[in-house]
Amino acid sequence: MPQNNAAPDAPTNGHHSTLADRLRRGVLPLPAPRPLNPALLKDAERRAENVQNRIADRITTFSGSMAFVYVHVIWFGCWIGLGVEKYPFGLLTMIVSLEAIFLSTFVMISQNRADAKRQVLADEQWKTVQEEDKQNQELLDLSKQILDLTKEVHAHYGSTPGPASPSSTSSDGPK
Repeated sequence: MPQNNAAPDAPTNGHHSTLADRLRRGVLPLPAPRPLNPALLKDAERRAENVQNRIADRITTFSGSMAFVYVHVIWFGCWIGLGVEKYPFGLLTMIVSLEAIFLSTFVMISQNRADAKRQVLADEQWKTVQEEDKQNQELLDLSKQILDLTKEVHAHYGSTPGPASPSSTSSDGPK
């Protein structure tokens, strides 16, 4: 019977997951997946060209993660537990208020970015609808031409007697 020499925690893809890697995956935010839509991909590349956008994206990603929550729980616990200042924690309150002001700004930046993405998608969809409308109109014109040609063929061959004449056959078969 063959022996399995792999460690119990070793993944099957050949990479060993360390404790630090597992913590990083569980605590730190995962990077956003690359967009599949070509319009969104182009918009993301354009956005990544600006340093301010990259900084805002990183801050927004971090502030929307559990790592952000854990840092604040530890920070507040240490501040209060180590007695950095006395109750009612005026300096801590001011720091947290300033942080809230900046974070709300980053939330608005994130919402503006989401709105811009939605607009890019809407513009692409509108272009697609316009192209489909043009194609549908062309198909309707072709269908009309086919109908006109079919009427001409029926008019031409319908007046001459022949084996396909409507008077010689019916839907039930020959008369």
